[in-house]
Amino acid sequence: MSGSDAMNAPIDTSRPHPARVYDWWLGGKDNYPVDEELARRILAADGTVVRGARANRRFMHRATRTVAEAGIRQFLDIGTGIPTEPNLHQVAQRVAPDSRVVYADNDPIVLRHAQALLHGTPEGVTAYVHSDVRDPDRLLGEAAKTLDFGRPVALSLVALTHYLDDAPGGDDVYGLLERYVDTLAPGSYLILSQVTADLSPEAVGQAAEHFRRSGTPFHPRSLGEFSRFFTGLELLGPGVIPVHGWRPEEEDVAAQAEGIVPVYAGVARKP
Repeated sequence: MSGSDAMNAPIDTSRPHPARVYDWWLGGKDNYPVDEELARRILAADGTVVRGARANRRFMHRATRTVAEAGIRQFLDIGTGIPTEPNLHQVAQRVAPDSRVVYADNDPIVLRHAQALLHGTPEGVTAYVHSDVRDPDRLLGEAAKTLDFGRPVALSLVALTHYLDDAPGGDDVYGLLERYVDTLAPGSYLILSQVTADLSPEAVGQAAEHFRRSGTPFHPRSLGEFSRFFTGLELLGPGVIPVHGWRPEEEDVAAQAEGIVPVYAGVARKP
């Protein structure tokens, strides 16, 4: 489902959705009481989550700008979330107005807002796919209507992989990432961030338990587990690192004084 089809998809307000919980942490209004309730419970257990949400957005901005300046003109953002300016296409198209961007998410409210708000430059293209990361064939098939996978693409999954597991019979998160990366042409980039318990084990453990009780899988990963996503790729400096430290700008340096953000980040190039 894409474009106008997503406008008619039902919105389930009986259970929280990660995109809407994230929206509440960012100070947005596009969430429901069930999302706010979970967001508040997690914030009470883990006081870093609002800092983490903001740090993730800034990382997305820096990483997108970095690969755009390296010549990338196509972007696939999976797990888009509810639009919060500046969005990925705005960052990319400021560097190169002819950039082509495809957003993908599985929550109809995300794409309803995307349809209304995410307008790109006249020279570029911005498209929307209503699909789940767990269905790569469908998602990539829809994205291929806008993107040329014979040319380099920046694949962005920011703050998404911790909602996917790697247990037998589960999501096979490593297999999923491999499937997506295999589709990319040489010279493409992978942009990832992921919650970890390494830096704040007790608080992150409590937050993960709140997510799971709400029916949302949540899987913090260690440095080694997160680094595994980049197997076979060429990591850009400074490598896999806590999110504040990935090519920080002035705002990120100032934010580090607020305290730990238990999130790893990395960007890698496909040789």
